[in-house]
Amino acid sequence: MKRITNYKFYLTLCAALAVFQAEPVLAQTTVQGSQTAPASNRFSLRQCIDIALKNNLQIKQSELNVQGSNLQLKQAKMNLLPNLQAFANQSFSSGRNINPGTNEFVESSISSNNYQLTSAVTLFNGMALQNTIKQFNLLFQSNQQNLLATQNTVALTVVQNYLNVLTFQEQLDIARRQVETSQGQLQRTEKLVNAGTLAEAQLYDLRAQVANDELAVVNAQNNLDLAKLALLQAMNLSATTPNGTPAPETIEVERYDLPDPTLEPYSANAQQVYENALQFMPDIKAAELRVRSDAAGVAAARGGLYPTLSISGSLSTLYSNVGLQRQIEDGVTQIPQTILLPDGTQQQIFILAKNFRSEKFSYGQQLNNNLNRGLSLNLSIPIFGRYQARNRIVNATITQKSSEIIADNARLTLRQNIETAYTSMVAAGRRYRTTQVQVESLEKAFQAAESRFNAGALNSVDYSIAKNNLDRARANLVQAKFDYIFRTKILDFYQNKPLSF
Repeated sequence: MKRITNYKFYLTLCAALAVFQAEPVLAQTTVQGSQTAPASNRFSLRQCIDIALKNNLQIKQSELNVQGSNLQLKQAKMNLLPNLQAFANQSFSSGRNINPGTNEFVESSISSNNYQLTSAVTLFNGMALQNTIKQFNLLFQSNQQNLLATQNTVALTVVQNYLNVLTFQEQLDIARRQVETSQGQLQRTEKLVNAGTLAEAQLYDLRAQVANDELAVVNAQNNLDLAKLALLQAMNLSATTPNGTPAPETIEVERYDLPDPTLEPYSANAQQVYENALQFMPDIKAAELRVRSDAAGVAAARGGLYPTLSISGSLSTLYSNVGLQRQIEDGVTQIPQTILLPDGTQQQIFILAKNFRSEKFSYGQQLNNNLNRGLSLNLSIPIFGRYQARNRIVNATITQKSSEIIADNARLTLRQNIETAYTSMVAAGRRYRTTQVQVESLEKAFQAAESRFNAGALNSVDYSIAKNNLDRARANLVQAKFDYIFRTKILDFYQNKPLSF
């Protein structure tokens, strides 16, 4: 079977990633299991999708389903052709037997060979063969679409996990910068305390703030490790240390400079996205093709109610060691005979007589002499078959109705997913816009608090509160940014638009 390489979502995704630069050549390194990862342990989005499509077990199962349905289609087409069977027999018998050449009883040991070729072809059986071909052809196309749908799902999962890694990396960077800021403020405060300018209590507050910021770094690192682990699992990879313990922190991803979203209104509403998705989504096409396949299956089952017209032919021959014999001329013999003349006298004359001897036909001659040819036209009319044909029709109809329900459910699920994605996109946009305003306000408030704190007009507790508020707002802004970007890409994906970051 020709391998399906039209990874629709994957190709459009990779083709539109304008930020991609030339990828390094993939070297091989040992990881747990039989899978491989780039030796540098740094993955681009393209590499992640590539590896996931190669290693995913559901995709492999879908590929086997495509191969199986393709084989069924080929066999259905072959069923239109005549069959051909050969038969050969070698038999031995002794005593009173029937001579297979003369059909006479003989007292002899007989050794015989029988050879036969038979062939038959169905001329008409209620269009069952043709409808079966149509059924398996549509099933083959349905499984191809299911394969594409599985590839799309895997690729989309990788994109989501990849963006999660980028999100937590940004949050980790923010947390580390906050630690550096807190440590710098702590060092400055220590100098002022040592100089007697500030009270020592403020130093304790800042040390607690540094500890809180360091804890935030640990939490961000843990979230990043879990996100990397989820990405590795989506690629069906499990990088481990030499002692066998998981080490997701050894895996890095390419960083992409994603611009801040403009928050412009999306180009289509949820209904328009749904109508576009019905034309492109492979899982919808797969469900609809399956309905048509099962409808052809019903038509094929109805063929069992019609007569079957077929034509068959045969060619047979045999050989026997006691087969027919032939007479062969073997010289001339003079036979004396006395005749009576008209005058009453006798005279002796000689009559020439041919001599014959018996000789068996050769093996090849017997096969040629016993050659038999036959041709027959057969008509089989079903009268009563214990309702098997009708039950097959009912069962095929039930299967078709079940496929129709599955197709309706697929469309319903698609609509619900699009409505959820659209609502989530709108909510993410609102959250990003609000968080953006919050960050801008908190940055100004923190600048003012920092100036007052440096001037000794603000205590360390109020300073820490202002800083913590800003830190949380910045982390929330990063998360809202990536969440909004991903939601818009989901809607683009449903409309078969090229995805770009």
